[in-house]
Amino acid sequence: MYRRCGFRYEKRLRAIGVARIAGIDEAGRGALAGPVVAAAVVLPGKFRHRRLDDSKQLAPELREEIYCELVANPELGWTVGIVDSIEIDRINILRASHRAMRLAIEALIEPPDHVLIDGLPVIPFPLPQTAIIDGDCISLSIAAASVIAKVTRDRMMRDFCAQFPQYSFSQHKGYGTELHLLKLHEFGPCPIHRRSFEPVAQPLLALEELAQIRSSPARRARREVSVPLPQA
Repeated sequence: MYRRCGFRYEKRLRAIGVARIAGIDEAGRGALAGPVVAAAVVLPGKFRHRRLDDSKQLAPELREEIYCELVANPELGWTVGIVDSIEIDRINILRASHRAMRLAIEALIEPPDHVLIDGLPVIPFPLPQTAIIDGDCISLSIAAASVIAKVTRDRMMRDFCAQFPQYSFSQHKGYGTELHLLKLHEFGPCPIHRRSFEPVAQPLLALEELAQIRSSPARRARREVSVPLPQA
């Protein structure tokens, strides 16, 4: 059943006296290259936005437009935390994602009283938290964080595309698409590739797996296919 993105979790917290609530989400966890970016967003109490939703459900042009509206709102508090590919390889992607979230929260000028996190709990974490599976589709605070994290990372990947044009990062943003795997096979990894990720080390094997996925009848209708990554 479809659940409209709203303030149900925020309202429950405010009903028990929690005033300042931040939503957190990350972008880039499943990519093969580039950083993982987390955003923390504190929305004003009377915030309204008819088009805000999970960033993955928004067209890129609309996502950029909503991003600009969010960051231009003087009543909205937001920050980002960024962990690069070198650190991802050093500590693994799960810890890197959690570190990016903590960096984002720590960067807020006024710390929140409670945090809504997309997905599973983050441990350790410096503040009380509520983890919400598919939270970016349920909580407007998390949805706002998902838009800011996604647009911030996409812009970074477009900048990387200018540095490493042979990989076409502006088209796939570092994810394991067929185009990206072909470029990896042709040129090998560049400085922003996550070398601890198996598809980076073995792009030919990843292409074979992708071909098997594409040939599966249950998957043929999908427009985008990502290569499975090892557990962090």
